[in-house]
This record gives sequence, structure tokens and C-alpha cells, in this order.
Amino acid sequence: MSENKTKPTQVAVADFLASIDDAQRREDCQVILQIMERVTGEPAVMWGPGIVGFGTYHYRYESGREGDWAVTGFSPRKNETSVYLTAAGPGQPGLLARLGRHRMGKSCLYIRRLADVDAAVLEQLVADSVSEVRRRYG
Repeated sequence: MSENKTKPTQVAVADFLASIDDAQRREDCQVILQIMERVTGEPAVMWGPGIVGFGTYHYRYESGREGDWAVTGFSPRKNETSVYLTAAGPGQPGLLARLGRHRMGKSCLYIRRLADVDAAVLEQLVADSVSEVRRRYG
């Protein structure tokens, strides 16, 4: 089995966030950082060159593939910020319906601007995902 290419690094999260060109996206990421630190109780750590992660868990798939990953995190991309909701909590569909403007992939929530979404609902989505990861993976 191959090992994950994306791993925690020693790069300072503050330096990474300060390097974001778009001032609004930079400010949005500071708020998301605060939400995730509050929810997880964990410090932010850079995973690879562009993911800000919080906490870790070890996973093992039926295929035998296993590794370590952040419990939650986010990544400021060019046009959107990806929020990693690794495990869907039971209330996720209802929360997504109330969130505001977004799109959802398998485990990634994409938002253009934090002002487009309800921050309290976003925090609950993150909290539910973190709880579910911790429940599943201890």
C-alpha cells in the first residue's frame, strides 16, 4: 500500500494564511480557523502545502489501506474555501439546507465567501463532523 502524500508539516499556519492574496478570503480563513480551534480544542497544523488541519485520527479501510488524517480542516483555494467535513453527522442534510450558498462534495464543503453562509450553522456542521470522526475512530 502506498502512504499518504499529504502529511503534517512544520510550516507556520499564520505565515500560510498571511500569504493569501485575497484580503476577504484571508479574513474568512481566520474566522474558520477560530471556529475549528474552538470546536476541536486542537491547534492548527499545516498538512502539505495548502491544508490547515486540526487533530488527527488513524483510519483503516476494508481494502487494507490505512493512514492518518486531520479530524477536520480547510483549504483556501483560488475561488472557494474547502472545508473538510470528514464524517457526516446525522443532522448534516438539515444543516446544509440552512447553511446558505455552498456546494457539497463527498466530504468537502465549498464556500466562496463566509458572508454567504450562516457561521453558526457552519460551526455546527464542523462540530458534528468532529464528533462523528471521534466516535468512529476513537
